[in-house]
Amino acid sequence: MKTISSKSTIVASFVAALLLIAPASAVGQEKGYGISDFHFETRLGYEAVLPGMDFNDDASGFRGSWLNMRLDGQICKGLTYSYRQRFNKLTERSFFDATDWIHLDWQAADWFSLSAGKQVVAIGGYEYDRAPIDLYYCSEFWNNIACYQIGVSGTFKASPGDNLLLQLCNSPMRGYIIDESGRNCGNSKIALNLMWYGSHGFYETMWSVNAFQNTRDSWMYYIALGNRFNITDWLRLDLDLMDRLGKGSGFVGDFSIMSELSAAPADGLRIHAKFTWDRNRKCDGDWLVARGTNVRSISGGAEYSPVKKAREAVKLFAVAGYSYGDCPGVLGDRDLQIQAGVKFRLDILEGIKALIRHKSAE
Repeated sequence: MKTISSKSTIVASFVAALLLIAPASAVGQEKGYGISDFHFETRLGYEAVLPGMDFNDDASGFRGSWLNMRLDGQICKGLTYSYRQRFNKLTERSFFDATDWIHLDWQAADWFSLSAGKQVVAIGGYEYDRAPIDLYYCSEFWNNIACYQIGVSGTFKASPGDNLLLQLCNSPMRGYIIDESGRNCGNSKIALNLMWYGSHGFYETMWSVNAFQNTRDSWMYYIALGNRFNITDWLRLDLDLMDRLGKGSGFVGDFSIMSELSAAPADGLRIHAKFTWDRNRKCDGDWLVARGTNVRSISGGAEYSPVKKAREAVKLFAVAGYSYGDCPGVLGDRDLQIQAGVKFRLDILEGIKALIRHKSAE
């Protein structure tokens, strides 16, 4: 007889506990504390994978890509928390490895806030900033970055349209550093990040400068310029420019470009076209885009949200992406991928609130 794994028991017990405390939190929100958001989300569908334009039977088929839980709330005035768990990413090492983020945030003043815990590493760019479940075909950099790390950060409001974030955290390259025996030895490596969030009319920014420790004696330095142009109410262009500087890189010798044009021509419909280019001529210190990479990708597709009263609840999607060039990493030469399916959100908190209102009306 099969026994229930400790991993499954932890997940089931944790979710059950949340379901028990959610009703009290829904009422508590009226007093300014408790849970403000509690939902699950997933993405399911069919994927056709054609490496080198040859159909791969083993990699293709119906599959689930993501299963996330999101929990946000307030402990007291000025002190909030945020937590996202990815259940499709559980490993044998630690349940915490599958935690995207869990952090406390303190609004110390109108112009200053502090955050501590597992966070998103502050790197500029709009492809990088979006939730993975909302992305379908991405750059080589995106496919390799370990973007959730433990650290502390402070955000300063410099003006009504400008915020500066300073962060100290674990290096996102630490997982790639191994010793002579093949064991990971990078857990003590750090990163220092400075980010500028700007919002000025039709133009928005997510710019950063970053220093990532990648070995005991070596660092990688990033300049990541995320630019968003809100051309009209329904047409938007994102342009991310990233230059990586390390031993052997030279200026623009190791870089990534990610651009996406998206449009919402009708209510509930979004279409997009995307281009990425990753290149690393001869920098051995970059663990995220390997030396010898010169790969481009083009992709595009459509999303449709059929539920008018809750556009985020259900999304139907169909996308295709093609990569070409030299890449010893994830993206390959003449690789084609086609995806179609559905994303949906199960909003637990809103369901509980609706139940409470119904019971109160009886």
